[in-house]
Amino acid sequence: MTFKNTRAFAQELDKQDALSPYRSEFIFPEVNGKKVIYFTGNSLGLQPKRTKAYVDEVMNDWANLAVEGHFYAEKPWWDYHERFANPLSKIVGALPSEVTVMNTLTINLHLLMVSFYKPTAKRFKILCEAKAFPSDQYMIQSQVKHHGLNPDEAIVEIQRREGEHNIRLEDVLAKIEEVGEELALVLIGGVNYYTGQVFDMKTITEAGHKAGAYVGWDLAHAAGNIKLDLHDWDVDFAAWCSYKYMNSGPGNASGCFIHEKHHNNTDLSRFAGWWGHNKERRFKMEPNFDPVRGADGWQVSNLPILSLAPYLASVDMFAEVGMDALIEKRNKITSYLEFILQEIDKEVQGNFEIITPSNQEERACQLSVFLHGEGRSLFDYLMKNGVITDWREPNVIRLAPVPLYCSFEDMYEFGQILKQGIVK
Repeated sequence: MTFKNTRAFAQELDKQDALSPYRSEFIFPEVNGKKVIYFTGNSLGLQPKRTKAYVDEVMNDWANLAVEGHFYAEKPWWDYHERFANPLSKIVGALPSEVTVMNTLTINLHLLMVSFYKPTAKRFKILCEAKAFPSDQYMIQSQVKHHGLNPDEAIVEIQRREGEHNIRLEDVLAKIEEVGEELALVLIGGVNYYTGQVFDMKTITEAGHKAGAYVGWDLAHAAGNIKLDLHDWDVDFAAWCSYKYMNSGPGNASGCFIHEKHHNNTDLSRFAGWWGHNKERRFKMEPNFDPVRGADGWQVSNLPILSLAPYLASVDMFAEVGMDALIEKRNKITSYLEFILQEIDKEVQGNFEIITPSNQEERACQLSVFLHGEGRSLFDYLMKNGVITDWREPNVIRLAPVPLYCSFEDMYEFGQILKQGIVK
């Protein structure tokens, strides 16, 4: 398609967009009496209007039933989490038994590493990407130290080549082969939070397994954003947050994937808890742990239903839309945003540098842009004029045109505001 940098063209794209009705399903903050252009769904998604009904239902059941809500609520709390199995499995490409919801992302990664990071004298190294999200860095460092190992020796980081912004697949594969029999675990973010680079998870997982290591993925920026086939890729484990592209609310519950090949492996360690015990015998209060056969067997505590309610509202919406439709619009609107940035760069004779890969297979719903020659004042101008974006030092803005609620006209309008902010 040949794009045009005009409002009329953007409006025509919106008329053709099958997902445009979903924009009205979300609540937008306002600046100067106008809905914002919201580019930070990669940090916190907007609130779906339907969320309130899901939360109110739980509050009413709590008020009217109290403890009996566990069994007699319209959606009993006892098995509330089981409603996520089918819709979540379709979002991440899994069997329903391979997914569950619990805790928050970093806690779940810690719990999963209890099972999948079992260092020995020979095989003890963890491979991750350089400049991973700090929480992952801290988590991996603390896990290594917990096992009495030196992080400088046990953690192997895949570096970007000099002068490049993204990590090359061949460098990941070469490093896996180099570490070889010392490699215990590969744990990488499926989508890099800073650049928006999407890793070839299938190929990397195959390489990690060939080296004899477990392979896990932090899917914070991937779940609900890219096509995932965790089961078919033979991924050992994964975890993700729900408050970015899945719009479940600040700091909300995490999702987990554990491949079915591990469900009956009694040699895997895990930190056990009551809610992961055999569901049919849970209330018999037995002294010995008998885990549920599936990802639910990694649950520890009974679940925070008030937190799960907004998440359920979101996954129900995803079930309506489907990942294929989301990805189709994601690709189109991200490409249009890229075009707008290039056009504005020409008009202002700027020096924008998009550091997210241009190859559609290596990017998703994010463009990270170096604004060479511009400073924090431009970001402040955008925010004051209703463009909610994300600033990263020294001068990068991250733009996430989320397909469920961003419009093509948003992309055009952003370009005009950006131009005004540079020439003002």
